Amino acid sequence: MGEILVGACSWTDPALVRSGWYPKGSRDPEGRLRHYATRLPVVEVDSGYYALPSARNSRLWVERTPDGFVFDVKAFSLLTGHPTRRGALPPDLREVPDPTDPRVLDAVWERFAEAIGPLRDGGRLGSVLFQFPPWFRPGAPAGEFLAQCAERTAKWPVSVEFRHPAWWREEQADATATLLRGHGFAAVAVDMAQTLPSSVPPVTPVTSPRLGVVRFHGRSTAWGAGSKEDRFRYEYADAELAEWVPRLRALAARVERLHVLFNNCCADAAVRAAERMRALLDGG
Repeated sequence: MGEILVGACSWTDPALVRSGWYPKGSRDPEGRLRHYATRLPVVEVDSGYYALPSARNSRLWVERTPDGFVFDVKAFSLLTGHPTRRGALPPDLREVPDPTDPRVLDAVWERFAEAIGPLRDGGRLGSVLFQFPPWFRPGAPAGEFLAQCAERTAKWPVSVEFRHPAWWREEQADATATLLRGHGFAAVAVDMAQTLPSSVPPVTPVTSPRLGVVRFHGRSTAWGAGSKEDRFRYEYADAELAEWVPRLRALAARVERLHVLFNNCCADAAVRAAERMRALLDGG
């Protein structure tokens, strides 16, 4: 049985800070991370998608967390084919007319690698999450893009989440798993509402013997529409979490480590769900 690490997809979300989950005296950046690390063993750095992380922050994160704690870092938007605001680029790259210019892309890849370097060196990098956009669908162009990512991320622990449901539909699932397995990428399974055209099937593929990842997005029917709070405002009931317990244990039996991450980041819903899931997995 592989190790199961359960956590949330942010420790800095303003709504979480306001929720009161952090005790008084632990609400500054250092205090928040230190407190989070006493409660949960893994966290996702979702801010890496919106702006390039920094090596300085990575060093601080290593210093402020205990041995065994790990970070899953979400890849910067430009690296996954998402539209990227010019203002999100480093200042010296903002003047290039086309942000997809190969020179910009090379520089961003290099700086992203430098930024996560302290986490890798310190043994704290759980995974780099490549979450691809809803229009990234199976086909030759996507296959070429994934191959390029594999070249850029050689020796990194990489997990891949597809937002287009066709990747994991029955007729495509085996080919998708084979593709990810060939690149050494861990497939990300998701829990989300299953009543929408964009709903990704709740399959649990294993494509890497080292790592499995399951991300719980909540089951809001506002997924893909409305505000961020509308999309992620969801409180998991115990019965909904319990139905996943045997599936998570079965996944953990096939990998060295399983990351279970809650992305229903509205107030303290994600951290409370993570703590409850840990208790259920422990038999509580």
